[in-house]
Amino acid sequence: MTRKPALAVVGATGAVGAVMLQILSQHADVWGDIRLVASRRSAGRKLAVRGEETEVVALSEDALTGVDVALFLVPDEVSARWAPIAAAKGAVVVDNSAAFRMDPEVPLVVPEVNPHAVRVRPRGIVASPHCTTLAMLPAVGALHAEFGLRELVVSSYQAVSGAGRDAVALLRAQLSVVAGTELGAGPGDVRRAVGDDLGPFAAPLALNVVPWSGTLEEGGWSSEELGLRAETRKILGLPGLRVAATFVRVPVITTHSLAVHARFENEVTVERAHEILATSPGVVLYDDPEAGDFPTPADVVGTDPTWVGRVRRAPDDECALDLFVCGDNLRKGAALNSAQIAEAVALEIGPGAGDRRGLGSGQGPGSA
Repeated sequence: MTRKPALAVVGATGAVGAVMLQILSQHADVWGDIRLVASRRSAGRKLAVRGEETEVVALSEDALTGVDVALFLVPDEVSARWAPIAAAKGAVVVDNSAAFRMDPEVPLVVPEVNPHAVRVRPRGIVASPHCTTLAMLPAVGALHAEFGLRELVVSSYQAVSGAGRDAVALLRAQLSVVAGTELGAGPGDVRRAVGDDLGPFAAPLALNVVPWSGTLEEGGWSSEELGLRAETRKILGLPGLRVAATFVRVPVITTHSLAVHARFENEVTVERAHEILATSPGVVLYDDPEAGDFPTPADVVGTDPTWVGRVRRAPDDECALDLFVCGDNLRKGAALNSAQIAEAVALEIGPGAGDRRGLGSGQGPGSA
């Protein structure tokens, strides 16, 4: 009987970890042993996966021993320290953090766009992109394959769950303060009402939008805005692609939205764009403005695909399209994409598959 690969879920008790356990229980069962790993303070908890209660173990070298694939759903600094250890012990690491996304020896993978990249992993690590990149690229990547992408101008409307559970609790608290009031009618009244505790945000989120997400970088750009630019270039193999992004935090719990202006090498039509999007894996076309049909976070949350609507050809450019995209930032934006990568690796590393690190410098099908 063939042994199925053993999986470790590192960060199993976090928000993305909770979604991952749901996905593992819903998808075809390609895994043998599933080991749930978290910080020492969470060790001993029991979580349900595949219908069974499984005890969480503390992150350690022993916890990463004997594992074929390790899913890392943890902060950057934790991945930076522990992912190379897991890889050194023979596991293929699928990392959801930003720690390795721009490492030239680590593939950055969206299975609907560049599935081939998962096989070339000289460090034994595969990275999953930022949740905003993942909301956009299944649709934009499909259009690029047809028309040839030249430029992107993106405005992203970020849900607060992307900043963690504490941020969600903060928004809910602010909403309880402003509910049933006349706040929002005068300058500064919302800020005074919610107080000084703004968490990771520069301004109140209730009855407001905040044009910032990430840390300050050169030129006034945020790290997340520049991250979308760099990740899109790497995934599509377009190092010179022109990308400008503005990230705006909005009072939405879960699901990121993007207004995308995409300019292509060739002339585009809405009819052909509809045909492409309607048949692209991981994409749902929902585009009938006359009937009020277009994606919104409230309708998309909890679903897996990228939803696309408001597809229009730019009025002054026959080579440009404008569209509106929504994607659940905890599912496709985090857990689902990582699960899809891990499942692709599981199929590859069955008995006799060879070095799990994948092809790298000096390695190839005929290598010793």
